[in-house]
Amino acid sequence: MGGNVVRRILKQIDQNGERWLLLVFYSMIVMTIAIEVLRRFVLSYSSIWGEEIARYAFIYLVWIGVSAAVSERAHIRIDVLMHYLSPRGKAFVYLLGDFVMLIVALFALFYSFETLMTSIKFGSVTHGLRIAQAWFLAAVPFGFTLTCIRLIQSIWRDWGDMRGGRSVFEGHRLFD
Repeated sequence: MGGNVVRRILKQIDQNGERWLLLVFYSMIVMTIAIEVLRRFVLSYSSIWGEEIARYAFIYLVWIGVSAAVSERAHIRIDVLMHYLSPRGKAFVYLLGDFVMLIVALFALFYSFETLMTSIKFGSVTHGLRIAQAWFLAAVPFGFTLTCIRLIQSIWRDWGDMRGGRSVFEGHRLFD
């Protein structure tokens, strides 16, 4: 019974984890900006921390959004030629793209950890909040880690589809 609960929780995180995080950070941005606008125009007072919270929440929002786009295959692409390919050809093109993106993401992950470790080593802090800059620099490796996980899942799914002769998941289109 305990294993089923853990499995269901992990499945929910896999299906909706990025959405929940995106909702949290988006809400944080909206609430912070709304509070700051009210403070500035009603109370004639503003704070430096509001701008920083919104900025750093936006940074997390962007990097988590990259992972969400990869999992839904919702990133922008030009797929005119894809209509002329067989299911196996489409799978090959998607696999190639995912492998290239995985290599780039792994390089970016490595170098973003270097920046994070340097910040931790020297104890840099934010200007307004006066808290460790590392908390916000961690958004980049966090986002690239999620992206790498999603790319591996995509590669696994596409490989199975290609071997099984099935059509690959082509994602959701923004405009049809």
